[in-house]
Amino acid sequence: MLSLYFSLQTILLSAQRRLSREEKGATAVEYGLLVGLIAVAIVAALLLLGPKLAALFATVTTSIP
Repeated sequence: MLSLYFSLQTILLSAQRRLSREEKGATAVEYGLLVGLIAVAIVAALLLLGPKLAALFATVTTSIP
């Protein structure tokens, strides 16, 4: 009975170590997702504001003698 307890304790400790290591990987994945979402937001903003900025720069260019 005592050996079963120690075996179970060993299994639980190794599972706990694995889970603590996987948190670092999960954090990296979360940061990767955040960077991806920020990149999508930047591209969307450029697509929406691009024509307006081009028109603004064209107006400024024609205004300069």
